[in-house]
Amino acid sequence: MRIGVIGCGMIASAAVRGIAADGHRITVSERSAVHANALANSFANVSIAGNQGVVDASDVIFLGLMAETAPDVLGALTFREDQRIITFMAGASLSAADALVRPARAVAIMMPFPGIAEGGTPVMMQGDEALVRELFGARNSIFPLQTPEELAAYLCAQAVLSPVAQMVQDAADWLGDHVSDKPQAEAFLRTLVTSNLSGMTSAALLEALSTPGGYNLRLRQHMAAAGMAQALRQGLDDLT
Repeated sequence: MRIGVIGCGMIASAAVRGIAADGHRITVSERSAVHANALANSFANVSIAGNQGVVDASDVIFLGLMAETAPDVLGALTFREDQRIITFMAGASLSAADALVRPARAVAIMMPFPGIAEGGTPVMMQGDEALVRELFGARNSIFPLQTPEELAAYLCAQAVLSPVAQMVQDAADWLGDHVSDKPQAEAFLRTLVTSNLSGMTSAALLEALSTPGGYNLRLRQHMAAAGMAQALRQGLDDLT
């Protein structure tokens, strides 16, 4: 497949790394020189071009632009009717992106995480599920959504990743003050959280961690009494 990338920032670069070994011919824009040069130096099938050169060389194009700059960047380009566009722009709906790339069609919007470079990450998307699965489904979990409203809700809820990471880091800092190997302490907590949540539902894990008087239940009750659940729901509501 001939794939182009306009706006080759960190997320778009990670997406390219995740599929670069699949035999595609990939052309990335020179706009983000650091990421573009790193990709071209790492993969023989990745080349660099100006934005119009990316469009001319591609059948499927990833948009990794900021939504506020996209109209100016895309308005200067000439697309073809046979091209399919996958947008990574969180600040613009699929229909809004589609209006910017005519006569090409924006067929899918997806929100990759940095882990897509290695695989094993969730991918929330709306639109052409078959195309997204063809490109990214072999190594990642695809979560298709039906409406822009569903995608907006997922975008809000995914923000839980940051406070969870902060909580793990804070616990690792506390543990590091009590043990000799601080890096090992953080590695233990990261493995603890990811392995247990990947193997069962949250409800099942909470039930398993509800031994009366146990460490997990006592800390959870302490956090609940401090208003953790209410603060989380209020924070999510504030994002909508």
